[in-house]
Amino acid sequence: MLKVSTDKLLLVAGIVWLVAGANVAIIGITAYLHEAGWILWVLVAGTLAVFVLFHIFVFTKMVGRHAQRIRGYEEDRTHVLKFFDKKGYVVMAVMMGGGMALRASGIVPEWFVAFFYTGLGLALAVAGASFMLRYFRSAKAPCPALPKTYARRKDR
Repeated sequence: MLKVSTDKLLLVAGIVWLVAGANVAIIGITAYLHEAGWILWVLVAGTLAVFVLFHIFVFTKMVGRHAQRIRGYEEDRTHVLKFFDKKGYVVMAVMMGGGMALRASGIVPEWFVAFFYTGLGLALAVAGASFMLRYFRSAKAPCPALPKTYARRKDR
């Protein structure tokens, strides 16, 4: 039950990460609506810094590790939730729980939520897109978004 062909697991991971990233970014962007003036530009710079740091030092390496692990599965069909390993689920739960607890407690100010969540969410979404690109690059069927001439050149 809830099994997908193993080659589609990268696509599942991409969709999940893209949706999660978009949701986190929306929380951050919503917090931006409460800011104005010069502080807005400082927060945008902070967003870019958070995005670059998480993208380069966390998610790029993580996507590579998870993609390699997923490609290593030998069974034809795999449980849909195996796009993460146990450690990945623990890290995700701690990050989500910690983020919700911090926002609910009021310890972190709205300006922090604005720049940090927007940068983190965008980095998560790009990680999701990276999973999806890896899927489409290795898929037997060409990506529907690519021109047919690209698909023909790839087959040569």
